Amino acid sequence: MCSNREAIENATASLEMEGFKVSEQSKIWCEKLLNKEITFDEYLALALKQVGVSA
Repeated sequence: MCSNREAIENATASLEMEGFKVSEQSKIWCEKLLNKEITFDEYLALALKQVGVSA
């Protein structure tokens, strides 16, 4: 079993192979979500704000 950080890095690599860019901040928020430090709703609000979409 891999750590949350390893899972995030694997997912990032997969997304980048498809041509997407994953910011370091997005990885931090994802790790916080997986560690139950923030809720999914909080994560979604942060991610949407980062790309300029108001929730």
